[in-house]
Amino acid sequence: MKRFFVLLGFFFVALQAAVTPALVSPAAAQEWPAKTVHILVPFGPGSTPDIVARLVAQSLQQKYPASAFVVENKPGASGNIGTDAVAKADPDGSTIGVSIGGPLAINTLLFSSLPYDPKTDIAAVTQLVTMPSVLAVNPNLGVNSVSDLIALLKREPGKYDFGSIGNGSLSHLAMEAIALKSGTQIVHVPFASSPQAMTAVIRGDVQMACLPAASVVPLAKDGKVKMLAVSLARRSPFLPDLPTLKESGVDVEADAWMGLIAPGKTPPGLVAKINKDVAEAIRAPAVRDKLAAQFMEPVGNSPAQFRDVINAEVARWAPVIKAAGVKVD
Repeated sequence: MKRFFVLLGFFFVALQAAVTPALVSPAAAQEWPAKTVHILVPFGPGSTPDIVARLVAQSLQQKYPASAFVVENKPGASGNIGTDAVAKADPDGSTIGVSIGGPLAINTLLFSSLPYDPKTDIAAVTQLVTMPSVLAVNPNLGVNSVSDLIALLKREPGKYDFGSIGNGSLSHLAMEAIALKSGTQIVHVPFASSPQAMTAVIRGDVQMACLPAASVVPLAKDGKVKMLAVSLARRSPFLPDLPTLKESGVDVEADAWMGLIAPGKTPPGLVAKINKDVAEAIRAPAVRDKLAAQFMEPVGNSPAQFRDVINAEVARWAPVIKAAGVKVD
């Protein structure tokens, strides 16, 4: 009988050991941030993802003054290097990242292989912001609307050039989509950055570009370029008088969104906690005002909704990339 109770005791100890992780896991999630949180950005300092990451870090630091939030830049390979670093980090909430549609969706269509699988190695936490691109032209082109531009391109196919911030970038694919949907031909000229591409438009080295609003609007206000349309599904609250591409008769949508990600094996409870805190941070009035200066709107949706956004990007750009024959490697 004594031996029976001893074995019974061992059974309950083993049972408690098996059940305890399940019991403490939600509590552990509630303790985030338990230590220093590294926010990885797959682009360089001063880039728009870097700006958003630092705003989020600053807001979280104010909420959790006993913790530390450190932004680290890991640029390279069209955002793949920094995004891969998040994918391979410990899934304990100590490493998260800010990424964009390229490394999370579009690059799966452009690269023959990636060092990570965005579907399994990345946990979608929340979409942080939405940001319009603006179709802009050199004023000397003599067009005042998208319809004017399309008519010109149809009259002289292949004569005009557009600038982008690189092969396979959203600025490249947006213009390829415009050409595809309007039945026109435009020649692609890549540049290293938005300022370089806009300088080329101003000088007439290229005649048009579809670039982030922050790069275009100040130049348009000075009369150096002319804005024709925004690339979002709806008009931007920052540019309410500017029609969308769809309103202008070209069924193209290109959202330069950014989102927060975590390693793929991060427990759902921990993802939910980070989602809650970051969504509150990105919607805070002070952060909202700073985002508005960059023509960005905060989002802060659910992990499932953010995953839907990523999947929609793949579906949207796959036919454009195939039709244009775009490939990075």
